[in-house]
Amino acid sequence: MLALHRDAASAYRNSAFDARVRGSSSAELVLLCIDQLIDGLGNALRANELGDNGRRADGITRSLSALTALDMGVDRSAPLGPALAQLYTAARKEVLACVTDFVPDRLGRVRDDFVDLARAFRQG
Repeated sequence: MLALHRDAASAYRNSAFDARVRGSSSAELVLLCIDQLIDGLGNALRANELGDNGRRADGITRSLSALTALDMGVDRSAPLGPALAQLYTAARKEVLACVTDFVPDRLGRVRDDFVDLARAFRQG
């Protein structure tokens, strides 16, 4: 029964995500990816506290997917392009390091950095 609930929740989350993507501008898509990254890292941290390795891995995977999407969308010829690419690469390295050696503080720092980035982006 729990697997059925998890599948239903996942299907709902995926359909809500798809709807947000379809109606988004490029700036909104960046924020959407950052939000997915923040949520994925938060889920991985919470799952670690609960001792749920499967959900921890899911959170890390979701975070890496968001970082990949962010990096692929960087216009490297734009003034902030190289700095954003460097940020996303550094964050990916930190998250990947936690696959084999999970260090909550490491993921927490990455998450905090992107919470700050999202806040600044939303404020203009």
